[in-house]
Amino acid sequence: MRNAARIARRELRGGLQGFRVFLLCLALGVAAIAAVGSVRTAIEAGLASEGAVLLGGDAEMSFTYRYANEAERAWMTDTARIVSEVVDFRSMAVVGEGDAEERGLTQVKGVDAAYPIYGEMVLSPSMGLDTALEVRDGVPGAVMERVLADRLGLSIGDPFRMGTQEFRLSALIEREPDNAGDGFGLGPRTLVRTEALAESSLLAAGTLFETRYRLAFADGTDVNARKGEALDLFRDTGLRWRDSRNGAPGVAAFVDRLGAFLVLVGLAGLAVGGIGVSAAVRAYLEGKREVIAVLKTLGADSGTIFAAYLLQIAALAVLGVCIGLVLGAVAPLALAPVIEARLPVPAEFGIYPAPLAEAALYGFLTALLFTLWPLARTEDIRAAALFRDAVSGRWRMPRLVHLVLTILVATTLVGAAASFSGVPRLALYAAAGIIASLGLLALAAFAIRALSRKLGRSRALRGRPSLRLAFGAVGGPGGETTSVVLSLGLGLTVLAAVGQIDANLRSAIARDLPTVAPSYFVVDIQPGQLEGFLERVENDPGVSRVETAPMLRGIITRINDLPARDVVGDHWVINGDRGVTYSAEPAPQTRILDGEWWPAGYSGDPQVSFAAEEAEEMGLALGDRITVNILGRDITARVTSFREVDFSTAGIGFIMSMNPAALAGAPHSHIATIYADPASEAAILRDLARSYPNITAIRVRDAIDRVSEVLAGIAAAITYGAMATLLTGVVVLIGAAAAGERMRVFEAAVLKTVGAVRGQVLGYFAIRSALLGGAAGLVAILCGAISGWAVTTFVMETDYTFEPISALLIVTGGVLANLLAGLGFAWRPLSARPAHVLRGRE
Repeated sequence: MRNAARIARRELRGGLQGFRVFLLCLALGVAAIAAVGSVRTAIEAGLASEGAVLLGGDAEMSFTYRYANEAERAWMTDTARIVSEVVDFRSMAVVGEGDAEERGLTQVKGVDAAYPIYGEMVLSPSMGLDTALEVRDGVPGAVMERVLADRLGLSIGDPFRMGTQEFRLSALIEREPDNAGDGFGLGPRTLVRTEALAESSLLAAGTLFETRYRLAFADGTDVNARKGEALDLFRDTGLRWRDSRNGAPGVAAFVDRLGAFLVLVGLAGLAVGGIGVSAAVRAYLEGKREVIAVLKTLGADSGTIFAAYLLQIAALAVLGVCIGLVLGAVAPLALAPVIEARLPVPAEFGIYPAPLAEAALYGFLTALLFTLWPLARTEDIRAAALFRDAVSGRWRMPRLVHLVLTILVATTLVGAAASFSGVPRLALYAAAGIIASLGLLALAAFAIRALSRKLGRSRALRGRPSLRLAFGAVGGPGGETTSVVLSLGLGLTVLAAVGQIDANLRSAIARDLPTVAPSYFVVDIQPGQLEGFLERVENDPGVSRVETAPMLRGIITRINDLPARDVVGDHWVINGDRGVTYSAEPAPQTRILDGEWWPAGYSGDPQVSFAAEEAEEMGLALGDRITVNILGRDITARVTSFREVDFSTAGIGFIMSMNPAALAGAPHSHIATIYADPASEAAILRDLARSYPNITAIRVRDAIDRVSEVLAGIAAAITYGAMATLLTGVVVLIGAAAAGERMRVFEAAVLKTVGAVRGQVLGYFAIRSALLGGAAGLVAILCGAISGWAVTTFVMETDYTFEPISALLIVTGGVLANLLAGLGFAWRPLSARPAHVLRGRE
């Protein structure tokens, strides 16, 4: 090892000649992963430090459909130094009268005088929240988000209605301190005093609303102990607890998952960089053949030579990784103002060791993985290389020890990605996708070379020397075909997959949903209003279908007398409250997959029909006992059937349906879906709002648009990550073009000697580059389409349709990228003098 270190040290004295692409590829890949990890950690740090502000208190106790009872209020008052009550629900804000009415969906927050406990409400024009919400001339004040005010044409001081209560717009919300902690809402925010809602008819029995009690504890309070005490006392009353240690769990989970996915996209970029690393090492060692032959002549064995060049690569890898870490750490700091302005949550930017260490690990493992096989070829060089070309151009499988080492490094890399990402299954799928894509691209490169050789010899190309030469160069031994197809192809594959998935998701939302989704989803219909509601909509010729169902909400607290979380873990069904309905008989479209519905008039022990797919995920079986807390009352029902529930149509669907006697006497409201032609929608909404001001009609198209905005942001973030991968691929292309410049000089000299002019030589170079770029683009479309089909079919569970526009852009991009890279290194060969070049080859 000492001799190997001495050889490596002397070799490195020659500088970085030949390793610029190696360093750049490694640095870019590491920088991308480090930057994504640093931003994710900064957001997580911001969420942790501002948890109390985001939550609105040190802890929060929330209930569905009801206010806290006396015992719960007494415990909160005795435990906390400040208690603030918040009521949250959806409603319609209405402006104007008669045919001039305008209405918009809004997420209403009713607050008391203690709100906000932490943070500051920023309003425009600037004023205190107490001033903005005070009653003037008998009309309570309200504040709302600017987007809703603009939509309704409201100015400061203008009146509007919610339910039967009139309000005055006092100010616009510029910043709501606990907005991120409140989760995703379908409408912009309107904030009022809770007591101003007393005469609004919006909080009648059975109405869909949620109460949240924010608690501020004295300094030094053990929050975990308070949580345990509250859950022990009120576990079976439907209580849900959150505290400032995770003030915005939905945002935190989203950031974590998106960050993990972007890191996996970064790994794809690092894989592309690995191809450049491998090519750079291979080209470097090819130039060291005579040096290696001399070392073997002087007695150096294969192990010493392998170790010497491995030490060189390791030293250069350290340099490349360090450059990447510096870039990945500095970029988020430099862009912090821009990122913070676009984030809905706080972020604390700084230098965080954990994401940098993760990026460094990926960088070193990738460098080792992609250099092992090129280094193994040093064993093929014999001392006779000093006297003749003794290295065969044929590819040979490395020795068993190198194969085993390669497998171990690859396994470690995939295992690290699975461990650090937090989503091991996604990481394994991503790794499998990258490996499969590289395999397909390698096979495609082999096929492209074989087809090009055949085309270059075909009679059809006689008289077209530039085309014949281009096909011959693409299919010839050595060359840049494999490197270009792998590097450019993998980068384009990631972009193609993102494009196909995004296009199919948008298509499913824009094309498929309108054919199956209702026009309106109506909530908070009181039992006494149902008959009049149905009479209005069912007699409208523009309405094709109306569906209604009684609606309650409950929390699954126990399964077979055990805590639900202990039985099914973190399944989404038990995270929060779920819709519950009742029915004497199954609806006409209901499909019972297993078990039986209760008989007509059944009044025995409670029974429940459960959604089949969710039941299978939770491991439920017929006969299991489900305890659901509804309005503070526990109802334990036996599972007697499983039924198919399709949530993809945006229609009415319930996880649980009980026999009517099980919910007898429970106050509740009804929900409805209205399927109408677009021309009738406005009149229906206007008439319903006039007759029943308490109900809320959610236009499904608007809800879909809101979700689409979120998905568009996710797709944009992933696309940026994919562009980083493509950038690395372009660097590899430049490296391949630079490495092939010497051969192009010789080719140009030969072509000029046999009579070719500069234009013909340039055309030959251009055609060759365009052929390779187009081939890489076509293969990328194939791999991207397969990936898009798999995600669309098995993850999104929707039909897949090939999207041609993004595919055409991918091919065009591939052609242009390789054409520019190739032509960028064509000018020196074009200007070289044939006599000078050919004499140098003698």
